[in-house]
Amino acid sequence: MSFLTIGHRGVMGVEPENTLRSFVRAERAGMDAIELDLHLSKDGALVVMHDAEVDRTTDGTGPVADLTLAELRGLDAGRGERVPVLDEVLDAVRSPIQAEIKDVAAARVLAELMLRRDLAARVEVSSFHDDAVAEVGRLVPGARTVLVAEEWGPDIAERARAAGAGALALDIRRLTLETADLARAAGLRLIGWVVNTPQHLRLARALELDGVTTDYPEIRRTGRFLA
Repeated sequence: MSFLTIGHRGVMGVEPENTLRSFVRAERAGMDAIELDLHLSKDGALVVMHDAEVDRTTDGTGPVADLTLAELRGLDAGRGERVPVLDEVLDAVRSPIQAEIKDVAAARVLAELMLRRDLAARVEVSSFHDDAVAEVGRLVPGARTVLVAEEWGPDIAERARAAGAGALALDIRRLTLETADLARAAGLRLIGWVVNTPQHLRLARALELDGVTTDYPEIRRTGRFLA
């Protein structure tokens, strides 16, 4: 498999994160896939946002789960962009999507959407929550899933396998050759995040990772010269 460059929340280093504008730019920049984050609104819509609250990335305040989709739509998510739902992203770009479940309750709603739109081949599902990964794998035949971790122990590969994940996405700042070897021995693909510097990209290449998640389009171009 070739080395993948995944756009983090689109290309959040140059566009408002998790917006259609960011996703379209990531696709135009040639990213191999686009990563985004999912929460449920108060009325059960699958909305694209990283934080549990809207405060950091919009002009609003409060938890996503306390706001209806209509209320979320009224917020400015940066440069006049609106908070999108996953359906809109799928229609706006053709790229493969890595959808990260932030709220475990979103797992079942995402699974239903994947079944309805036959998305198992296009949408890879990731989460820090082992049970969310396992739930999607149980509900969606052929689903590709990723266990994400910022900190982990020597059982990380065992956890991924127990959850049915086919890949790990791990913090590049803590990633070691020992962990990379554990992942390979378990037959897991390994993604490093967030890779925004040539130094971290060289580390990813040295560890023979399957790919990286990045905020910047330039990392994809740089990666071709470090192959």
